[in-house]
Order: sequence, then structure tokens, then C-alpha cells
Amino acid sequence: MIETRHIKPPAPPEQFEYKNVKQGEFWRNVPAYKDVDEATFLDHLWQQKNAVKSAGELLATIKEVCSPEFYADAEAGFARAPMAVRVSPYAISLIDWNDPADDPIRRQFVPLASSWLPDHPRLTLDSLHEQDDSPVPGLVHRYVDKALFLPLNTCPVYCRFCTRSYAIGPDTENVDKVGLAKTPKQWEEAFKYISERPELEDIVISGGDTYQLPPKNIELIGNALLDIPHVRRLRFATKGPAVMPMKIITHKEWLDAITSVVDRGRKVGKEVVLHTHFNAPEEVTWITEKAMAMLFERGIFTRNQSVLIRGVNDTRERMQLLVKRLGNMNVHAYYVYMHDMVKGVEELRTTIRTATDIEKFVRGSTAGFNTPTFVCDAPGGGGKRDVHSYEYYDRENGIAVYAAPSVKPGKAFLYFDPIDKLSPNAQARWIVPEMQDQMIAEAVRHAGVGNEELVLA
Repeated sequence: MIETRHIKPPAPPEQFEYKNVKQGEFWRNVPAYKDVDEATFLDHLWQQKNAVKSAGELLATIKEVCSPEFYADAEAGFARAPMAVRVSPYAISLIDWNDPADDPIRRQFVPLASSWLPDHPRLTLDSLHEQDDSPVPGLVHRYVDKALFLPLNTCPVYCRFCTRSYAIGPDTENVDKVGLAKTPKQWEEAFKYISERPELEDIVISGGDTYQLPPKNIELIGNALLDIPHVRRLRFATKGPAVMPMKIITHKEWLDAITSVVDRGRKVGKEVVLHTHFNAPEEVTWITEKAMAMLFERGIFTRNQSVLIRGVNDTRERMQLLVKRLGNMNVHAYYVYMHDMVKGVEELRTTIRTATDIEKFVRGSTAGFNTPTFVCDAPGGGGKRDVHSYEYYDRENGIAVYAAPSVKPGKAFLYFDPIDKLSPNAQARWIVPEMQDQMIAEAVRHAGVGNEELVLA
């Protein structure tokens, strides 16, 4: 009997691109950092102190590589941005200053007036209606068994696309921020609410960003929540590893605090994990790998939640590279969100069709537990829905209709594609308010939600 073997051909070299991360003292390519040694650059306090917070500081940092035209563009962009600006030296050093306009890191943190698009006419500042689901300051209770605790309003960087631009960071020329629970005394009210609701088993601690919590407050919050008998799971959310990974390496007290909460949780049979936020493959460097290895060695399980952003990760190949790069350093790709409908960043959003196409491509390229679920956080407070689970999707006019029967039954929720990605005829229809109402009503009718209540962004 002849034995038949089916041997796959060797994998091509490009299949291993995810292992090729930036090495060496790459920050020295930025003139302002050319004399900064490794020990200084890895100091989290130096990173915080030298973060760029204005167009003027940006110019001072990149004055030898930044053209006058780019500076003027950024200055005008800062003036109209709904988010305050803070960009770490680490993030600045990852930007390709030979082509900053198209750089995926720049797009996330440095606004350019030249790329501005008008907001979608159905957009609101708090598109997810988090304030409507807040029983006490700093707490969002939308899902039956889960709550979102927001104990601070600051971050190591301010993302332009932040869904909480209504509250995060200082006031800007365009937005007066809503107050969150920012002191231990205010936190007590949230702890009391959680303790009185036995259905709450899962608490996400976000903000703001838990990277900015002092170690004593990491332990205070973690232990207070672990002390509540019915709380089974805690998630500390932070973008820190993507934009300032050196904090894990050089802020021993913060890492010890997280570790102590994780260890205590394990001893009492409760899950405590870290959720982070990488969007671009370029955010992963040798520094990132070192930091994430330290978390892994301490038994701190880490998941990632990305946002699908135009010009950052909205192609099949770039998303696949990001997912593989995350898996290579033991970070589980968990979610990829549709870009929320946020003021002032319309040029960063993309379409539902793009998301479903990328998800099909990524699925099967690595293990299922390392493959993210693509979701739409339904505007109006519908919560996370699998992006392809819409009741109806009008591709021509860019209207997706979602239902959330376990979250807010009897309601329909709408997500709108960016208008500039639609056909010229569809763009013309969106100019006329009466036509907008007709298109929406028709989409809801096709979705089969009948006379159910409609929730708009």
C-alpha cells in the first residue's frame, strides 16, 4: 500500500513579519530625544513629564523634522479638537516623521485640520448614552450582571477618538467636560451601589485610565470590590502598555499593586485581569515585549480591545499583523470595536462593510482564542453587538439597524457609516433632513422591528 502524504509548502518569510518589531534606541531619531539614554527613556516619570500637550510643545519636540506646513496644520487641528492633547515621548518616537500625515500613530493622537470632515448629522457627544445608564457618578450599569466603574478622568495619552470625550481630560475650547467620581469618598457611593446589587458579578475599572491610579488606589479599589461577595470578575482597563510600556518595567510599586490584587483574587476564587488597547502593529516594540513578558511571568492575564480606525488598522493585512503580534507576546485579541460616533474625528471612522470583510479574513489565520470578535457598541446604549448581527444593513445609505434584546428589549439601535464613504447620490440625500428621516424609517422597516421604540445616536 502506498502511503500518501500531504505536506504544506514552507511558510514564506513575510508570514513571520509579526516577529519583526522595532529594536534599539529608535527614539534617538527624534531630534528632541537624540541625547536621551535608555535608562532615561524607560523612566515612566520622564515619559509623563515630557508628554506633549500642545502644538507649541509638539513643534519644540520635532522642530528639526517638522515642516512649517505640518505645524500650522497641527496647530489648527488642536484648536478645534474635542479632546485635550497629551502624547507620550514613546508614542511620538513611533511616528514616521518623513510622512507624518499618513502615519497610523500620528492619526490617533495628533489632529490635522486638513483632514477634518464634518460630523455625521446624527452624532451626539455621548453617543453610547453612558450618562443615561449611570445610577451614581462614575458608574455605568447597562448590562444585567456587569458595571463600568470610572474612578478618574485622566490618561497617559489622550486618544482623539475617545468615546468619553464628554468627560475625559480637561475642558477644551469646544467641550466642557462632565464630572466623574474622582476621589475615594466619591468611590464609596459606587461601591455601595455595587454591594446592593447582587446581580453585578463583573466590574470593569476604567476611566480615564487605570495606569494613572497610584498603587495605593489600585489596591484600594481592587480589594474593595473583591470584598463584595457577589463580585466574581474584575478587569483593569488601560491603554498604557501601548503608549507607555516602560511604566510596567520601571514603576515597580504600580506593578506590585496590580499583582497583589490579581494574586488575592486567585486565592479567593475570583478572576482579575488586565484589558489593554493596541490599535497599530507599530505600537509593539522590544520595550512592549519586555513589559508584557513581566506581566505574563506574574500570572497577569491580558486581553486587548482595539478600535477599527481608518488609516490605522482598516485593511485585512494590517489587522492580521496586529492580531499575530499581540498573540506573539501572550496578549489575547478580544474585541475590535467599530469606531464610536465621536465629535471631531469623522475622518477616522469606516464602514460596517469594511469591518465584516476584515473579520472574515482574520478568522482562521490564528487560534480562535487569539482571534478578536468585531463588535459595534450600538449608539443609544444598546451595548456591544457582533458587527455582522445587524437586523438590517442599508449599504447604499450607510445605515445599520441593531437590536439588543437582553440589554434593552423592544428597541432598535442605529449605527451610521461615515458619509464620505458613500456614493455621491447617497451623500446628497444626507444633506436633506427630511431625506435623512425617510432613509432611517425605511431601514427600520426593512429590519422588521415594526413599531418598536427607536433609539438614535
